[in-house]
Amino acid sequence: VGDIMLITDHINFMPAHPLHGENDERFGPRFVDMHEPYSKKMIAKMEKIAVKLNIPIQKGVYLALQGPTFETPAEYKMVKILGADAVGMSTVPEVIAAKHLGMTCFGISVITDLGVEGKVEAVSHEEVQKAAKLSEDAIGRLVAEFVKS
Repeated sequence: VGDIMLITDHINFMPAHPLHGENDERFGPRFVDMHEPYSKKMIAKMEKIAVKLNIPIQKGVYLALQGPTFETPAEYKMVKILGADAVGMSTVPEVIAAKHLGMTCFGISVITDLGVEGKVEAVSHEEVQKAAKLSEDAIGRLVAEFVKS
């Protein structure tokens, strides 16, 4: 809990897709290339910064579920079977929309609860926020250095 994870890829399990509906070609093509949703160059840059600042980070695949409920033990098991390292209720629709606009994307996630078999416990929104706060200073330092360099 409190680990910082650089998102290397994602699995979209959100029921609604941000690009459904009529496409406005001014924003991008109907079918968006997603071969590199998260910039490898930006990930490598952040890895170097983390080493420089002595801040431990992880890398992994993020799976997006709709929420607003937290995951069941069976859902956590599914996440692992599908090859994801973390699960959350955001990020992916925003990245899809940004890629549609031709933007380069980068994602950071904070691990706020353990979805590990045998370690799944009841969790509240307040506990998730408290766990996320553990990494607040480190993420602030990482992002500040990233923007400066």
